[in-house]
Amino acid sequence: MVNLVNLAMDDGIAVVTVENPPVNALSHAVRAGLQDCLRRALNCAQTKAVVICCAGRSFFSGADIREFGKPPQAPVLPDLINEIEAAPVPVIAAMHGNALGGGLEIALGAHYRVAVKDTRFGLPEVSLGLLPGAGGTQRLPRLIPAAGAARMITGGKPVDADAALSMGLIDRIADSSDACAEGVVFARGLIAAGKGPRPSGSLPSNTLEPADMAAFRAKTAQAARGAVAPMACLDAVEAAMSLPFAEGLKKERALFQDLVASDQSKALIHAFFSERQAGKLPDAERVEPREIYRMGVVGGGTMGAGIAVSALLSGLDVTLVERDEAAASKAAASVGKMLDSAVKRGKLSGPQRDAMLAGAFRCTTAYEDFAQADLVIEAVFESMDVKKDVITRLDKVCKPGAILASNTSYLDLNRIAAMTSRPQDVIGLHFFSPAHVMRLLEVVVGAETAPDAVATGFALAKRLKKVAVRAGVCDGFIGNRILSHYSRAVYGMVLAGASPYAVDRALTGFGLAMGPFAVGDLAGLDIGWANRKRLAPARDPRETYPEFADRLCELGRFGRKTGRGFYIYEDGASSPRPDPEVEEIIAAERAAKGITPRSIGEAEIISRYMAAMVNEAARVVGDGIALRPLDVDVTLLNGYGFPRWRGGPMHYADVIGLDRILQDICRFHEEDPLLWQPAPLLERLAAEGRTFASLNT
Repeated sequence: MVNLVNLAMDDGIAVVTVENPPVNALSHAVRAGLQDCLRRALNCAQTKAVVICCAGRSFFSGADIREFGKPPQAPVLPDLINEIEAAPVPVIAAMHGNALGGGLEIALGAHYRVAVKDTRFGLPEVSLGLLPGAGGTQRLPRLIPAAGAARMITGGKPVDADAALSMGLIDRIADSSDACAEGVVFARGLIAAGKGPRPSGSLPSNTLEPADMAAFRAKTAQAARGAVAPMACLDAVEAAMSLPFAEGLKKERALFQDLVASDQSKALIHAFFSERQAGKLPDAERVEPREIYRMGVVGGGTMGAGIAVSALLSGLDVTLVERDEAAASKAAASVGKMLDSAVKRGKLSGPQRDAMLAGAFRCTTAYEDFAQADLVIEAVFESMDVKKDVITRLDKVCKPGAILASNTSYLDLNRIAAMTSRPQDVIGLHFFSPAHVMRLLEVVVGAETAPDAVATGFALAKRLKKVAVRAGVCDGFIGNRILSHYSRAVYGMVLAGASPYAVDRALTGFGLAMGPFAVGDLAGLDIGWANRKRLAPARDPRETYPEFADRLCELGRFGRKTGRGFYIYEDGASSPRPDPEVEEIIAAERAAKGITPRSIGEAEIISRYMAAMVNEAARVVGDGIALRPLDVDVTLLNGYGFPRWRGGPMHYADVIGLDRILQDICRFHEEDPLLWQPAPLLERLAAEGRTFASLNT
């Protein structure tokens, strides 16, 4: 405890310094040390003020994740903060780096707050299905405008020091980078001015007009899409506006305890830990990745340009090669537009963009310009012949040790690698569109891929601020293989009688960001059509095949980009509208196949969708394509719009019970024996009374 939290006296000012690297998490030892130092400082008659600060790179960045799910140990954070706030002398929080979660709540419990310029302030508990449970929802609206407090708490996004100062969250932005020294200077100013404690809890809460609060509540509910934590956060903020401080704290605590016990919080915490576990690989353990400074991209379409922008934004030097000068000019323009968008969104400054385009990026037609690249990724048309040609040319011009990567979504990486003299250097890097926005990156490991090449793929993902998942080689890898299977179940439901629009409504009600037919329109229906044609020679004649999807493509209706797909997209319309002609095409196919449509309700749509997804996911794990069930969850959460508050399909299956999923599959098997075949792993775990989570260790 002594080496985590230390107390030093500086001419009547008690300086409490925490050093708990790497992020000064508020572990039990830190909380106990803070309480001990605070009490010792206040028991000293010479103490005129207390400064709380942290060593290292940050102020408190939140709770200690190692204590998640464990019984709390005294002093619990709410009691410690109440004790800080009750101090009879001014307490100053001196902040730098990040002041997040419980760390910001400690600062709110202090009487004054100073911060260096680079500090970020946030209450991200909502991302774990929780709310700030140590007084944050009650103190923040007493310091800043109610609308700003509601946004910070329900959205979880941090604000910078300038915004914090303008809102009234902090009292001063420090002139230097030494937060602790600035805190002491601020304390001396308070003492000289005769200013005493200023407890946040004693201040009146800022409020919102009833109509404004109703509008904010409606907007929050729409954005939450079924998540309960944002609405509970808003309930707590409303309590701050309407109740005395002590009663508001009780309300906050009750809401917090309800969320802690909720399935949604457990799911979100599972997602949080799974994303960290996904990067821990047996075949890359204790292996150093190769250095990547210069990156090459083949193909400047939407995907290739997005990959190039993602690399540029991470500080890499990028060379993009296209087939001719016209295509190169178009690709360069696409990259420029994407960087312009980043400037507009505040992710990049204008001078930074200009420097990237002038010095770190070039677009050419010569493969020889990849000679010094450390990694080159092809992002060309999804054709085995095209990709073989590209990888063969890269093998000839790239230096020894350079990583040769393929962005293929479905194709056999081993066949691609076999075209080179260095299959050990070939990996798959399956980006998701738009590549500079989507977080998921499947790192596909071939039969001969070297461990340090795998480690390099994960290191690159981290640099690009993406979540990486290891995938083995099969048609579609993890995500697209599962997608292909549950898509067949969805199409089967439509042939059986469900409207595609009813399917989309049911699944967005379940929590998906978009329904599968709206997603198809967004991605382009021609992509799925091309893949179905690729697989047609090997298609089992017993398969229930959805010809209606092909009919739309034959009519040139590829979705949003053509104005019509499953939906009609009209200029100026706020949302697409269903297309009656689609229903007519489906009805004609049903009649031709002798199918009498039946009513399929929302519950059945969801159960069929999830049973198909979980069943194929179990095969993916059983076949070793995904190392663990958690890798499936991370993939579906970050690349396929699965609701994060459900934790992923494998976690969802554990919650509702594997036996129930298996019963659904067996029931559906009677209708379509080819599609609905129980995965051996699912059958085994259900028989043993185990969960998918038992395989994650």
